[in-house]
Amino acid sequence: MTNPPETPSLAPPPAQRVKSRNLIAVASGKGGVGKTWFAITLTHAIARQGRRALLFDGDLGLANVDIQLGLMPKTDLGSVVAGRVTLNQALVPFPAGGFDIIAGRSGSGTLANIPLSRLQMLGDDLALLAGAYDRVVVDLGAGVEKTVRLLAQNAGVVLVVTTDEPTALTDAYAFIKVTHLERPGTDMRVVVNMANSIREGERVYATLLKACEGFLKISPPLAGVIRRDLKVRDAIRNQTPILTRSPNAEAAADVEALVERLLNP
Repeated sequence: MTNPPETPSLAPPPAQRVKSRNLIAVASGKGGVGKTWFAITLTHAIARQGRRALLFDGDLGLANVDIQLGLMPKTDLGSVVAGRVTLNQALVPFPAGGFDIIAGRSGSGTLANIPLSRLQMLGDDLALLAGAYDRVVVDLGAGVEKTVRLLAQNAGVVLVVTTDEPTALTDAYAFIKVTHLERPGTDMRVVVNMANSIREGERVYATLLKACEGFLKISPPLAGVIRRDLKVRDAIRNQTPILTRSPNAEAAADVEALVERLLNP
């Protein structure tokens, strides 16, 4: 696994950062690893634990949380960025899951070009809003672009989702490297999704861990393994959370077990 090219730091000085320990960023090096499905299910599982939860769709270029849940919100992140509403006014309750949502703007790449200063302000506003919740889950865009890195920098925990595909592992490593260089000591944990078994998922994690220890001298822990499950595709196709449609599915159980460890270390 080779090192990604060096990326200029976008992190502001420590004194300017607004940290939120209850903010969880869900990231991935590439698309197609089930990151958004995981972010939705993670938030739902947190709410089922009796915690007040918010899901923020931070994929500023290709937002699709609302599509996966069959929602048509009247306000979204585009309205916030344009200054028409505040972040708090963009909240949309999702009673079926027991959590709130701030939707992105589906199918639009315009939000990916937000000025750096506006993006930093948005991240700080989100960190402040997180104070009203037990946990806020941020579904980040794939990759290591500035929009991803700046929204991730306020998170108390960053969950990096990968699969057994070589490109997914390489890109997950790239995200971990850039984040570590910009914010040493960041609490990053690995989630292996779509594994054929728990043991296979652990082997995938071991591959990524070896690269992190060998090149970066860090050991991000394994947050959990989520098994491949046909009921995930069924839930997405029916625009319904898997914990509602198939609560006894293996993948649903794996996410709930991950949340139990996350909330009760």
